[in-house]
Amino acid sequence: MLIPCDCFLHAPAPPSILVSNLDASTPWRDRILTLQTNAVSAPARTAEIFPNVAVSSTFAVQTAKDKKKGSWVRYGGSIPAMLEALDRVQDVGEALWPWKDTLSSRERTIILKEQKDWRRAVEIFDWFRRERCHEVNVIHYNVVICAVGRVRKWKLVLRLWHEMHSCGVAPDNSTYGTLIDVCCKGGREKAASLWLGDMCKRGLMPDEVTMGIVLQAHKKAGEYEKAERFFNRWSLESDRRMEGLPRYNLYTYNTLIDTYGKAGQLEKVSDTFNQMLREGVAPNVVTFNTMIHVWAKHHRMDRVASLVRMMEEFQCVPDTRTYNILISLYRESNDIDVAEYYFWKMKAENLVPDVVSCRTLLYGYSSRGMVTKAEALLKEMDERGFVIDEYTQSALTRMYVNTGMLEQAWLWFQKFCNQMNSECFAANIDAFGEKGYIVLAEKAFLCCLKRKMLSVSVCNVMIKSYGLVEKLDEACEIADVMERYGILPDYLTYSSLIQLLSTARLPNKALYYLKQMQAAKLLSDCVPYSVVMNSFAKNGNLRMVECLFREMITSGIRADIFVYSILIDACAEVGNVQQTAAYFGLMKKDGLCESALICNSLIKLYTMVGYLAEARETYKHLISLDTDASLYASNCMIDLYSDHCMVKEAREIFENLKARGSANEFSHAMMVCLYKKVGRFDEAHRICKEMQVLGLLTQVLSYNSVIQMYISGGRMGEALKIFKKMLASNTSPNDATFKALKVILVKKGVTKSEIRKLERLRRNNTHDYLRQWYMTLSSAIRSSGSSFEDSTTDHSAVRIRPFDLITASAEKGIQEGK
Repeated sequence: MLIPCDCFLHAPAPPSILVSNLDASTPWRDRILTLQTNAVSAPARTAEIFPNVAVSSTFAVQTAKDKKKGSWVRYGGSIPAMLEALDRVQDVGEALWPWKDTLSSRERTIILKEQKDWRRAVEIFDWFRRERCHEVNVIHYNVVICAVGRVRKWKLVLRLWHEMHSCGVAPDNSTYGTLIDVCCKGGREKAASLWLGDMCKRGLMPDEVTMGIVLQAHKKAGEYEKAERFFNRWSLESDRRMEGLPRYNLYTYNTLIDTYGKAGQLEKVSDTFNQMLREGVAPNVVTFNTMIHVWAKHHRMDRVASLVRMMEEFQCVPDTRTYNILISLYRESNDIDVAEYYFWKMKAENLVPDVVSCRTLLYGYSSRGMVTKAEALLKEMDERGFVIDEYTQSALTRMYVNTGMLEQAWLWFQKFCNQMNSECFAANIDAFGEKGYIVLAEKAFLCCLKRKMLSVSVCNVMIKSYGLVEKLDEACEIADVMERYGILPDYLTYSSLIQLLSTARLPNKALYYLKQMQAAKLLSDCVPYSVVMNSFAKNGNLRMVECLFREMITSGIRADIFVYSILIDACAEVGNVQQTAAYFGLMKKDGLCESALICNSLIKLYTMVGYLAEARETYKHLISLDTDASLYASNCMIDLYSDHCMVKEAREIFENLKARGSANEFSHAMMVCLYKKVGRFDEAHRICKEMQVLGLLTQVLSYNSVIQMYISGGRMGEALKIFKKMLASNTSPNDATFKALKVILVKKGVTKSEIRKLERLRRNNTHDYLRQWYMTLSSAIRSSGSSFEDSTTDHSAVRIRPFDLITASAEKGIQEGK
């Protein structure tokens, strides 16, 4: 098992990680490294808050030295002279010779603490140890451990730890706090945890600052539950329960609020904030920024507005980060006007918007196509020397493309193309390709190729762009030449091509790339297989569907519910009950439950083969799933009940569909067929009227059902009127239509020779055959003595002109629907 010391030897040093802005409110720890206190020192955070601040001029350096010497005066006594001598003389013994026999423990502590270079601190510390008259204590060790730990000299920290034990110097609360501190700051959270455990074993209680550091470490690692457990345990064991005093300091409250916020525990965020106010701890700008960010993340705009007002009540002046959070919040909430208001309010408060403020608002302008405002802000950014990052650049390209300003889009692209990275090229190509401007996408792609910035993401968006304009050969060509440029296609490359080709009903080409994907060992799930299988199924190639399924299972890839739905539906299409049952059994064996797709396929099959009991059982299960996918199955059931003349059951389903507003044209047409079949023509007529009122008379099947119903009920005039509507809507009649109309001609005494003549006209597709049929039908009905005018006059119907009939025939063709 690793001990705390071992962690320094075995754990590699990670890159430096900046702490969150909450750390800005942490109390400085250096002030408590004196003989009178044993508190753990918190890391100085100035370098982390302003990591890029540097003073390069000679004057500035000299000023810094003068300030440093001025700060030494506050110590009084001989300390300023000692520090100045050490600053001037390299040899420690020579520099401290005048005070060699009089150095106190406090003076040694201050000397070590004031060293800005860890090497000098170690050198002075070693001199103290060599000079036997200068005893070093735990405070001195704590200062040096803090200095070397900050620069991540872990072996040296380990050496100092062992020296303490060999010299009989017992570590105290501050020692462990310092070790935990530097480990957390250095990315060694595991080592920090071990130090904390060792500390507790010795019966030492972490102070509040150390507790805050541990919370921060858990928070950065996303271990919110661990953070909460540690805090609760520390709170119970802490002896800081003095009546009338605040329970925790401001830094602790800020850390807790941020930790709870990141964990999504909004109630605890509110409770902690309210407790803080009850105990008289005044929130600062960090508190409000954290609270605003938490509530903004969960889109609680009312809470955000309340916190902004509360800031004014506490006279807490918002800083740039406050405004940046608000600008980002309202931009994401699609309220660009409010985001813009806070941008200008920031300026009114004499706060200069930083690059984050400008980029955030500019992104909001660009995503909403606000070209004029975007360009004005862009000009301001350019005047202030702000760098346009790749996200903003590509967002503006997309803005110009979306607003149709293609020339400006290309000029903007050219302005940055020589400094773009691969991801930025990909974003720009996507902006052009997504709107179908494939020529510009190709030009951007060639520019990327010329600059040798080609990457798999660039190729993928180019494949996507070609797919959107259905240039599938070009999309395949991109994938085929990738390896020539040293780029290996990834999962997205192959899956995109497979999706495009399968959707285009080219399953054999899709299968080729599926094999390529398999050879590259990129097949990790069943999705690519299911896409190709679905394409073969739509082409009616059940053999290939089953072959791919067996191959997938053999390769160790588990089928999901969608794969089984493809198999079951493909078998149902051909009425193969036995094979459908076999795949259904495999699905249940795999522990998968029937989905709505599976149930629909089964009901389709049972309707096709007339399995009433099985269909009813499956439909009952489908309804229990409470999905919106039951319309198809409901229509199948109405059709099946119609075949069995089960009026009550069919009507129950139909009425339920109507109550949900789901009944469609097919639902009504099937009910018309059912009522016609059982001779309930009044009910059938009522539904026909409903279909016309609801605009559900559009398909040839519906027209045929209604025409057949009226003919069966002896309403020849009504049937002719529906035929008239059918022609006026440019819905081409099919064989079933003319078969029904032929019944009218026969019943009305039209001779066989005249009927054969009409059929010959239809077969020859004579340009006015529809008009001839209509005129013959009208004449036959009128001559029969029925009140034709009363039955066919419908002022709401579209007037049929010979031109309309000829056009309908030419546009849709007589053979449609066969």
